[in-house]
Amino acid sequence: MMVKPKVTPPPLPAMRVLRRPAAGGVGLRPLARVERIALFEREVRERPSRAALELVFRKAEVMSEGQKSPRNGRPVFFGSTMLTIDLEALAPLLRESCDAGTARRLAALLSNDPAIASRVKTIATLEAARLAGGRLTSIALEVKVSARGARVFIDVDVEGTP
Repeated sequence: MMVKPKVTPPPLPAMRVLRRPAAGGVGLRPLARVERIALFEREVRERPSRAALELVFRKAEVMSEGQKSPRNGRPVFFGSTMLTIDLEALAPLLRESCDAGTARRLAALLSNDPAIASRVKTIATLEAARLAGGRLTSIALEVKVSARGARVFIDVDVEGTP
């Protein structure tokens, strides 16, 4: 029986930064030698806080319109719901500046979060049922999020069968 000798990998090269000495003649120390590397990278993600979302949706202005119309001899409901979030009105309650940049950031975050999309769709579905005079079936929704100035607009187009 042959035993293979244990092979150790070569050491990682030293990672050094060569810099010229500063005007006073003192240079920066070289970086420490890397013996091991991280297996995982970490990243910081940004999302709206839960408390802020509750506030935003509670204070959002909701405006809905719609009507039933016949299509192929069957009634169909067509409507839309717009949620308007006025950040300037929320400024006394929020830590961040409530300006156009923050509105754009919030709009981007709202448009990419599935939990927020679900909440918006629930609001639009309830509004559509209210306008249609009853629960809708076979509902199709399309959500668009945009920002203008310090306001965020969430527009939902709704189509369903009463």
